[in-house]
Amino acid sequence: MGLLLFLLFTMLSIVTADEEAFIGVNVGTDLSDMPNPTQVVALLKAQQIRHVRLYDADRAMLLALANSGIRVTVSVPNNELLGVGQSNATAANWVTRNVVAHVPATNITAIAVGSEILTTLPNAAPILVSALKFIHSALVASNLDNQIKVSTPHSSSIILDSFPPSQAFFNRSWDLVMVPMLKFLQSTGSPLMLNVYPYYDYMQSNDVIPLDYALFRTLPPNKEAVDSNTLLHYTNVFDALIDATYFAMAYLNFTNIPIVVTETGWPSKGDANEPAATMDNANTYNSNLIRHILNSTGTPKHPGIAVSTFIYELYNEDSKDGPVSEKNWGLFDANGVPTYIMHLTGSGVILANDTTNQTFCTAKDGADPKMLQAAIDWACGPGKVDCSPLLQGQPCYDPDNVEAHASYAFDTYYHQTGMALGTCNFNGVAMITTTDPSHGSCSFSGSGGKNGTFINGTSLAPSTNSSLSASSPHSCDIGVTRSAVVISLLLLWIAVFL
Repeated sequence: MGLLLFLLFTMLSIVTADEEAFIGVNVGTDLSDMPNPTQVVALLKAQQIRHVRLYDADRAMLLALANSGIRVTVSVPNNELLGVGQSNATAANWVTRNVVAHVPATNITAIAVGSEILTTLPNAAPILVSALKFIHSALVASNLDNQIKVSTPHSSSIILDSFPPSQAFFNRSWDLVMVPMLKFLQSTGSPLMLNVYPYYDYMQSNDVIPLDYALFRTLPPNKEAVDSNTLLHYTNVFDALIDATYFAMAYLNFTNIPIVVTETGWPSKGDANEPAATMDNANTYNSNLIRHILNSTGTPKHPGIAVSTFIYELYNEDSKDGPVSEKNWGLFDANGVPTYIMHLTGSGVILANDTTNQTFCTAKDGADPKMLQAAIDWACGPGKVDCSPLLQGQPCYDPDNVEAHASYAFDTYYHQTGMALGTCNFNGVAMITTTDPSHGSCSFSGSGGKNGTFINGTSLAPSTNSSLSASSPHSCDIGVTRSAVVISLLLLWIAVFL
């Protein structure tokens, strides 16, 4: 029934899409040990990534991508925009050198002219539309305009009053650029390119935006954001920003221009003042994003409409300036090792090394011991984890500390729930890792040892909690000595935080 409704909305919607939604990746090169183009393409092919965006039109990379079948978006870098926007001949030469020389062997499908010009290089704004038109004219002359679209990526900050989405509008100071640009996109059938970063929206909101809302985590109906004008319900920042863009275009009388998200993602590591930049959050955001896009969920305003998206980005870029988070947006390190293993089972063919069965849920380093103990109490009580291996004399008693015992309880719960998203959270004191925490005779569920029975990669734990002695200082028995009030509070805690 839900699918039929999505199809119905798709047919009725004004905005249309020529193809199913895709997930691609940006390929940045600010690495001290940048893999060579052949290695990059080998990684893309191994991960079955079929769409990439380059920040330039590097010849070696385009040659390596030849005959790979990968669809490529090339870019006119900001430092070349002035020449291209002021001279039709310069634009034609750029297209001849960077596009015509490589097609059809290299499947170039789009050209991104500059990046976030209005907000980062406003002095070049007056020639932006000319640059788009000159590049397009060169494609027309080469009979490539039907297969290669031309657009320019914008920061979502060009949208003012983005919530509620129905009241959003573009910064009016850019009308002299936005209106002719949107006319160009409409006349050429090109998308509006948009960079969407819920991470920054969350960081700058002073806790007004809930973390779960930024991460696509499931929200109870009373926590959803409601547009008071349309009564549409929003469950994540990403959709709200996309719809705000649709409404902003409609405010200028453009209702049939699709959107492609050219950048989005989440950093896996940050400075001390960037607590949301964690592997668990990055994993959650990108995993949920991929499902959201590949399922063609669309947005509340345009359900079922494809919002193709490029993840920022393929590699961690250790040579980037700025805070630690700037260096840690990548899905892989320079050696092609995943930064984290995404939860993508059942999400299609992208990122083929979805080895979710080899992940573990452990206590975060430096987590508050009291919070860890509370989480152990819940996992070994209402969470129905068999914590008997943590008793004195049992395989996982040593090391006898709250961190080690919490890791065992967390990982067992994580696997008995099928490693579902949100089951390695425990109020923020747990994290997902690919390092097996098993030690000695203590085998964790994710390792496939004797403490876990596997069926299709899912660890099945006992359905009821074992009776435990109170001899362990971190005993998991919440027991009948706990009051019903405490148990109720724990149940409320899991409902809210897990």
